[in-house]
Amino acid sequence: MASSTKQLIERFLSSKRIAAIGVSRDPKDFTRAVVSEFQTQGYDIVTVNPKAEANGAVTVFRRIQEVSPSVEAALIMTPSSVTESVVRDCKEAGIGFVWMYRAVGKGAVSEAAVEFCHQNGIDVIAGHCPLMFLPGAAAIHRFHGFLLKVIGKYPK
Repeated sequence: MASSTKQLIERFLSSKRIAAIGVSRDPKDFTRAVVSEFQTQGYDIVTVNPKAEANGAVTVFRRIQEVSPSVEAALIMTPSSVTESVVRDCKEAGIGFVWMYRAVGKGAVSEAAVEFCHQNGIDVIAGHCPLMFLPGAAAIHRFHGFLLKVIGKYPK
């Protein structure tokens, strides 16, 4: 039986070692806030960005295949145009669970990448911001989740 999106979200958030792929080099970028919130809540986060250097207290890897020790899951925050390549890298690295981040617009979601995940046994969450579901996150993120419930778009 296939898992619901809500079940996948709960399972993803139960992972304690997660790769954040595509974290911006700009300290003001929202991707940095996402990583910071996960760290604040006790997650072991490693960042992956082929162009980034050290990111504060977080080690930065150029490719997911270089991460050691390995991670349980990957949060993909890249442009959708490179997401298919990223999930192929995740498969090569043995990662079986990815979340394609989306706040507004398309985010990291790519239909080709989602299809690749389905065909290769990778569990995938396609869309949403994890901060809406992370207990203890700022009220604005919980409010965003509430709005999704009101309009019938909250994951089931």
